[in-house]
Amino acid sequence: MPADSPDGAIETRGLEPVPDDERTGRVRELVPTWVAANISVLLLTMGAGLVIFNGLNIWQVLVVAVTAPVVSYGLVGLISIAGRRGGAPGMALSRAVFGQRGNLFPGALIWIARWGWETINAVSGAFALLTVLDLLFGVQRNTALIVVTLLLFVGCTFLVSGLGIGALRVCSTWSTYLFGAFSLLVLGWLVAETDWSAVFDKPAGSTAMTVAGIGTIAAGGISWVPSGPDFTRYLPRTASTRGVVGATVGGAAVVVIPMVLMGAVMAVGTPDLASAQDPVSFIGRLLPAWIAVPYLLIALVGMLLINSMSMYSAGFTAQTLGIKVPRAAAVSVNAAISLVFGFLLMVVATSFFGSFISFLTLLAVAFSAWIGVFGVDMLRRTSYDGAALLDTSRTSAYWYRGGYAWQAMAAWGAALAVGLLFTRVDWFAGPLAGTWVGVNGLGWVAGILTSGALYAVLPRTARTEPADPAADPAGGQPGAGAGRSERSERAASLSG
Repeated sequence: MPADSPDGAIETRGLEPVPDDERTGRVRELVPTWVAANISVLLLTMGAGLVIFNGLNIWQVLVVAVTAPVVSYGLVGLISIAGRRGGAPGMALSRAVFGQRGNLFPGALIWIARWGWETINAVSGAFALLTVLDLLFGVQRNTALIVVTLLLFVGCTFLVSGLGIGALRVCSTWSTYLFGAFSLLVLGWLVAETDWSAVFDKPAGSTAMTVAGIGTIAAGGISWVPSGPDFTRYLPRTASTRGVVGATVGGAAVVVIPMVLMGAVMAVGTPDLASAQDPVSFIGRLLPAWIAVPYLLIALVGMLLINSMSMYSAGFTAQTLGIKVPRAAAVSVNAAISLVFGFLLMVVATSFFGSFISFLTLLAVAFSAWIGVFGVDMLRRTSYDGAALLDTSRTSAYWYRGGYAWQAMAAWGAALAVGLLFTRVDWFAGPLAGTWVGVNGLGWVAGILTSGALYAVLPRTARTEPADPAADPAGGQPGAGAGRSERSERAASLSG
């Protein structure tokens, strides 16, 4: 078995494309991966927020819960095809689109955005652990205990993400089974104990709030889009396109839909849920301890996996920014940052939910500008030059003009500005946030459409395909790279 095989104990491969003989992954392995990416009690809080803040009834919440993962993880699945084609992480492939220097700009923004996501999950995990300690032993939280729980959570996250994709797959599979079983138990308890007349009698909210709710729930999935190729680079080139997208959407939807609906039902019994500073302890108040404790512990593992997956991808992003350290070492930077920001959010911030929704809104806008450009580029190319991806000098085929693909940079920058124009959060409001697009929370959609359309009409960059297929180390046999990639892509489309 190759040392860098995903089945090995520790993955040592970094940005370099995965050779064909090591691409032994299976499409069905994506299902537990994206299940694990959504095992978070935050979905319960967000579901409650749809009822309390957006004013939606249960049927509108159902529409949001179904639509959001289909849209967001549909994008994740489609962009993941680039990983199958190029065998490299998403932000490494992004060098072919933006240029070796140009890629530093969206790469830096995406890396910084991951700090916030990892901080939110670290805080949620620490709150879950504090709630379990309170339920079992009556231990009340204090500053010292907050620091200890944060350190424990982030330390475990660092360990799992440092091991690599093999460890993530194993943990994802087992957590999927356990979390699914206990979620059914919680669902059964809710069915028996909930005042269903109060749930179904709630009047409907506005269409604008329904659309905005879709954007809020979808933001979590959108944040995974640049990371999608990281989890498909070990797939064979002939892996089914339809299978990749279906497994990605299905894995996410099987968690998002019931969790959001359960949160909406819980909001009836705990109307102060979404406004609480602590987004987790309500579970201990609402559920009996014999359900709440194991459920929180399993959810704790789920949140650890979410952060591990995020840090796994963040390590690649750090490497694309020129940080000359192994991937596992690059992960430590994000771990340290999430510790500091997590402490501030738990001790200093006065409203967790408000901060969380503001973060999700800005996160979706930041990622949408990259999605539009990268997505259009995927429609134009069928292969990537592996040697050029790693060559950051002027000799790289992806150097373009001065290291920048100016067309991609212009489209990305314009989309970022447009998205912010239509965005409103607690502490920021764009000048067009009061328009129909802004009121419906569609700034991220405006960003994707703007970047995609602008990049599509601008002249193409001088070099978008490998000039010499033999230069592509991901192509397996010399001389078979681009041509075989195109044939494989056609075969995959037919098999899909």
